[in-house]
Amino acid sequence: MARIHAAQAIHDALHLAMAADPGVVCYGLGIDDPKRIFGTTAGLQEAFGAERVFDMPTAENAMTGIGIGAALGGMRPVMCHQRLDFFLLAMDQLVNNAAKWRYTFGEGHKVPLTLRLILGRGWGQGPTHSQNLQAWFAHVPGLKVVMPASAADAKGLLLSAIFDDDPVVFLEHRWIHAAIGEVPDGDVRVPIGKAATVREGDALTIVAMSYLVAEAHHACRALEQAGVYCELIDLRTIKPLDMATIRASVARTGRLLVLDSGFATGSVAGEIIARIAMDDWSLLRAAPQRLAAPDCPEPTSYGLTRQFYTEAGDIVRAAGKMLGLSQLPLEALPPARTHHDVPGDWFTGPF
Repeated sequence: MARIHAAQAIHDALHLAMAADPGVVCYGLGIDDPKRIFGTTAGLQEAFGAERVFDMPTAENAMTGIGIGAALGGMRPVMCHQRLDFFLLAMDQLVNNAAKWRYTFGEGHKVPLTLRLILGRGWGQGPTHSQNLQAWFAHVPGLKVVMPASAADAKGLLLSAIFDDDPVVFLEHRWIHAAIGEVPDGDVRVPIGKAATVREGDALTIVAMSYLVAEAHHACRALEQAGVYCELIDLRTIKPLDMATIRASVARTGRLLVLDSGFATGSVAGEIIARIAMDDWSLLRAAPQRLAAPDCPEPTSYGLTRQFYTEAGDIVRAAGKMLGLSQLPLEALPPARTHHDVPGDWFTGPF
């Protein structure tokens, strides 16, 4: 067990996978540049050679097709993109080839392709550099979609993704790279499709994903100061959804609040609420709620982004409204950050 940040955990997962299987190759824009994609690919080319760890042309669709072909040929490619938005040029290959290949040609045609896509807010990333499109990927049959929130899950889920026989979209919020936590040594995998209950409570079920798990932790700690104990579930996997864990929690609390970093319309949060409302209406004691991004492109402006994102205070207010709290423990939240578009003083950008 080591206490490391998520970027190091991702690096360790890649190193372990490449050492274990010579068919694992890792490529992408910036993978061997001085910053090595936030340090996640540091030393890999030196350890495994330029034939297995290499930069690629700015030709996302073509290079994804190459990855699919390599996967069909028995390799396990890991394709990395420093921004999810750049990968949108390759949606044709992902949706019409990778996702459908096994369905079309039979069970024996595996496509073990992992796509590392980095997303998230901060430093004026704006409408074309920070989109959270997990619901878009989850909509496509044949794809698995994961979003780690902790260092341990970043390593464990990436290992599971690389050694899964289906295409996996691995979504990294740039703010989790510096998240520090205890990470098991060795090849310890986190199962795809299993959520984690990270805080227990009986007042309200809060379901969160990716960086919003951190904001939810802050909100839950503040609400405890008012004697309100919320159950917090980290989805970890967007598709397949672990509805059994969510359902069991709602059975205990009777209330559901879902946090989504994506846009509200067509969101993962909306899907979770729909399933609970359709299948488990009798468990609810109050109307389920969600907090998601507004249905407009993310602004670049420092001023306009100030109220754009869901933060701990918003979660406390939503929970308080659902629970009928007359006073909200907002003073128990951590002090406001110096700048709202960075998670702390340690974040230096530009990514």
